[in-house]
This record gives sequence, C-alpha cells and structure tokens, in this order.
Amino acid sequence: MTIHACRVCGRDFFPEPLLRYENMPGAAQNLPDASMLARDTGVDLTLCQCSGCGLAQLDGEPVPYYREVIRAAAISPTLEEAKLRQFSDFVEKHALKGRKIIEIGCGRGEFLSVLARLDVDAYGLEYSEASVAQCLKNGLKVSRGYVESPSQKLDHAPFDAFLLLMFLEHMPLPNAALRGIHANLTENGAGLVEVPNFDMMLRSNLFSEFIGDHLCYFSKETLGTTLRLNGFEIVEFNELRDDYVLSAVVRKRQKLDVTSFSGRKAEIKAALEAFISRFPEKKVAIWGAGHQALAIIAMTGIAGKIRYVVDSAPFKQGKFTPATHLPIVAPDTLRSDPVDAVIIIAGAYSDEVAGLVRRRFDPKIRVAIFREHGLDIDNWEGAG
Repeated sequence: MTIHACRVCGRDFFPEPLLRYENMPGAAQNLPDASMLARDTGVDLTLCQCSGCGLAQLDGEPVPYYREVIRAAAISPTLEEAKLRQFSDFVEKHALKGRKIIEIGCGRGEFLSVLARLDVDAYGLEYSEASVAQCLKNGLKVSRGYVESPSQKLDHAPFDAFLLLMFLEHMPLPNAALRGIHANLTENGAGLVEVPNFDMMLRSNLFSEFIGDHLCYFSKETLGTTLRLNGFEIVEFNELRDDYVLSAVVRKRQKLDVTSFSGRKAEIKAALEAFISRFPEKKVAIWGAGHQALAIIAMTGIAGKIRYVVDSAPFKQGKFTPATHLPIVAPDTLRSDPVDAVIIIAGAYSDEVAGLVRRRFDPKIRVAIFREHGLDIDNWEGAG
C-alpha cells in the first residue's frame, strides 16, 4: 500500500519524489537461501518529502518484522564503552540514579545490558519472542510488546526515562509510538532518541543508505519537529559515531505554570478599586475598548462602578462591552457627560491618549494609565 501523506504531520508530499530506486532489496534481514532465490524479487523504493514538515520518507509499507529490533550478535568493545559513557552521562544529568528506565525495542539486550550496569532500575520492551527469551536468560527485565497506541499501558510503568535507539525510523506510525511512550513516563520523564543521521547522508552523498526497513529519514530539523509534535522538548542534539547517528536528549514537555496570573489579577483588581473609590459613584470612565480593556473590565468586576467606555473607533461607538454591557461612546462624551477620572487601557497608544485627554478636555480630570507594572496615576496638585 502506497501512502500519499506525511507519517508525522499529515501534509501531502511534494508532487515529485526525491528519489526512485528500482529492483532494490526488499529488506535488510531474513536473507534468502538457495531454495528461496526463485521467489525473491526486487522492490522499488520511492523517497518522498513532506511539503509541510519536510520529513523525507518512503511511501511504501513497512517490512514484516518492523516491530522487532535486530542488531548484530554483539556490539564491539569500542561501542560498548561509548554507550557506557553516554548512558552514565544521561543518568547523571537527569538525576536518574535508582530510577526506572526502559529501552523501547531492546533487541537481545545489547544496549540494555550496558544500561543495567549502572545504578538504575533497567527494563526493556521487545516484540521478538526469541529476543525476549534471550534477555530473560541473561537476567534482564524485559517484557514482550511494541508501542503503537497513546493509550497503551506498559508493564512496570510509569518510567522516569526511556531509550529509543535506532528504532524510530522503522516505525510506520511514529506519532502513535512516541505518544504511547510519553503516556508511560513520569511527569519529568527524560529520553534518549537516536536515528540514522540524514543530514550526514546528504553531506556525504550516501546514495546507498536507503532500504525498506527504514521508513523515515530524519534530519536534525525533522527529528526535532517529530519529537515536539508528540510532547517532548529537545534538551540537546549530538552527532555520534562519525556523525552517522543523530542523537537527541529529550524531556517530557511540562505544562506551563500560570499560577502567578491569579495573584497579578488580584493586584490589578485592588489597584483599580482603590483608584475608583476616590471618586463619587459612576464618575470614572475607561478609555479603550480593545481586547485587554474588555478582559480587565470583566475579570476585575469593576463594570458596576464605571460610567462608560470611551473609544475613538467609530465602528465601536454606540455598541456595548461584551459580557459587562457598558456603553461605548465617542471621546466628546467626556464634555457632554463629564466624569472625574479616566482609566486608560489602550496598550501602546496609552500615553498618546493621556496627552489627548489632558489637552482637549477638562484639565481637572484625573488620569490613570494601565501598564504592565500596575496603574500609573498622574499627580497633578490637589487631585483625588
């Protein structure tokens, strides 16, 4: 089945593919023996690029074993030492000692066994039954499975961190997998995500790097986009192993802290009420019917103490403030129906409006300007 839209953002591909290779190996694993040669045929690989997020990807189906991680029988001592340093640094930087970390797609435990040497509670998830059996035989804590749903509950979850090493590029539904991982992390969960580095492939003209096993070809930009779209913040990017590996350290995106807003609202409400209380009832107007003024009137509950709202835009005059229903009037109303004070809430135009009020209308009108820090009240002698 051929796809026509991006696996990550859903936008259409550019009309013309980037590459089309004919009679290519169908997969990198399960090589044919002599008895299978008559049935073995090549496949066509078409590399497309998303017109939205820019991700390069094959438009075909995944290989039959895409849920399984298949690595070489053993990792070299050099790579093992490099991974030990990398994992140790990751654990140290993210305060993960004694914490639960899961490797998603752990294969036969090649990297999980390195992680397990550290002072962490290491777990693995692998789809291949044979690989899971080998991991268990070696004393590793591994469950059989594959993440393909945001609602999926993993054994022993939640985890404080995860590893996803050279596996994301195999996944036909990367969003579902990443959101499933995200849902099984603690609030401050961190992660280490590694993929083949498409930036390096482009720099080095590695035309032979395309295989049906790898559906997505991530650059630094498109990997960052993919991770951010699925709830992660990027802590750092690195290029490893002669730049062939693009490595991203991530953390679960935190909900914004807006608790200080309520305190600020209370301060502004108190300042407005204190200013309004200096004048007789209904002898204060507000200048400005923009969105900020409308919100402040509604949220502070001062509408019942305000006579009207002045605005110089003719299309607003004769209307009423939404929710609070104060009349919106022209500036000349300050002459025909005078007030003792004007609170100006006009953003960048506030100082210009204040000058206009002082020049064109009764000089005894007290003026207060709403600013980020609070009310800026003019101090003409005898006012208030």
